[in-house]
Amino acid sequence: MVNKKVSFHTLGCKLNYSETSTIAREFYEKGFERVNFGEPSDVIVINTCTVTGIADKKCRQAIKKAKKNSPDAFITITGCYAQAESEKIAKIPGVDLVLGMNEKFNIFKYFNDFKKLETATIHSCEASEIENFDTAFSSGDRTRSFLKVQDGCDYPCTYCTIPSVRGKSRSETVLKTVEQAKMIAEKGYKEIILTGVNIGDFGKSTNETFLDLIKELDKVKGIERYRISSIEPNLITDEIIEFSLRSKKFLPHFHIPLQSGSDKVLQLMKRRYNVDVFKNKIEKINRLIPDAFLGIDVIVGFPGETENDFSDTYNFLKNIDISFLHVFSFSVRSGTPAEKMQGHVSKEVIRKRSKMLHQLSDIKHVEFYKRFVNTEHNVLFEGAKYENSMFGFTENYIKIEIPFNKKLINKIERFKILKINEQGNAIGEVL
Repeated sequence: MVNKKVSFHTLGCKLNYSETSTIAREFYEKGFERVNFGEPSDVIVINTCTVTGIADKKCRQAIKKAKKNSPDAFITITGCYAQAESEKIAKIPGVDLVLGMNEKFNIFKYFNDFKKLETATIHSCEASEIENFDTAFSSGDRTRSFLKVQDGCDYPCTYCTIPSVRGKSRSETVLKTVEQAKMIAEKGYKEIILTGVNIGDFGKSTNETFLDLIKELDKVKGIERYRISSIEPNLITDEIIEFSLRSKKFLPHFHIPLQSGSDKVLQLMKRRYNVDVFKNKIEKINRLIPDAFLGIDVIVGFPGETENDFSDTYNFLKNIDISFLHVFSFSVRSGTPAEKMQGHVSKEVIRKRSKMLHQLSDIKHVEFYKRFVNTEHNVLFEGAKYENSMFGFTENYIKIEIPFNKKLINKIERFKILKINEQGNAIGEVL
C-alpha cells in the first residue's frame, strides 16, 4: 500500500468530521499518504450528509469533482446520504463502494487493492439493525478535537431523516469515553468539542447520564477546555448548567436548538418542549453565566408556518438575550411526515424570512462582541494561517484575529480585546 494516496471530503456536521478523521487514521496506519481533496488520489472517501436537499446535491457534486480530478480513483461513499440512498448513489458514474452506517469504518474489510469496479458494491443494512457505536475523534492540524460521545436519535421530529439513517440513540460507557479523551490529550490537544446526534441522550443505552460524563471528563489531565455542541433544551438540565458554572474546563458556550418560536409550529414538528421551556433555560443560563455565548438553531418555512407564526419566532428571538442564530431553510426530506403536511411555504417566502433572521443574527452577534471590548480573556490560538493572520477563540467563543505568530499555535494566552474589526472579528493584544 506504500505510496498510494488517499483524500477525504466531509459534508455536514462536526460528528461527520470526527468520523472521517478516524477513518483517515486507519489509512495512515496502512501506509497511505493523505492529500487534499481535489488533488490526484488513488482512493477517495466522501462522508455525506442528508439533513437537507442541498446536502444531497453537494454529495453528487463532490463525486463529479472526484471523478474529474482522479478518473482512476477508487471512490467510496459513506455517511447519512449513503445510508438513505445507497442504490441511487451506487448508480452514479465513478462510484465503487457505498457503505452504510454499520459499515463505514470497515473499508479495509471489503477492499484492500482498491481497483476500480465496473459496478458499485453496496454494504448496508436497515436503520433498525444499526447497533454499533463506533468511537471517533478528529485529529489533524487543528488545536481542537471533536469527540463523538453519542450517535443515533429516538426523537421522531417530523422534518428529520436522521433517526432513519443513524438508528436508535446509543453511546459508549463513561469509562470508555473518558479513555478517548485521554488519547486526545496525549496527542497534545487543549480543547475538546463533544459531538453527537443528540448528546443530551448520552448514557441512555448504558444506564448513565450526560451529567455523569461531563463530571468525569472534567478530571482528564491535559485537556484544558471543553465545549458542548448542540444539546436539546429539554435535556440541558439545571444540573448541567450549574456544573458548567462551577467547572474551570467546561466553557460558557451553549448551542441550543429552538427551531421555532411558535408553540403551534413546535407541535407540528413534534419537538419535546414549548417556547416557555426554552425561554426559561436561556434566562437561567444568562442569570448564572452572564458571559455565556448562546448559539440558537431555527428553521424557517416549516409547513403550516404562517406570517403570524414567523412573527412570533422573530419577536421571540429579538427579545431574548442570545448571541448568534444558525438559520436553516426548511427542506422537504423524502419519507418524513412533513413531506405530506399541508401549508407548504413558497421558496420566495422562505428566502425572505431567512434573510430577516440572518440580519437579526448579525445584529445580535455584533452586540455580543461589543459587550467585551476592553475586557481580558484566555484565548486558544489555532494553527491555520489566512493571509498574514491567525485566529483563536475566547472561552465564550469570541473569534480573535491577530498577525500570524507561529509561537502562539496551540497556546492559551491572556488577551485583551480592544475593538471589533470590519470582518466582525475581535482584535487587541496578547498580554
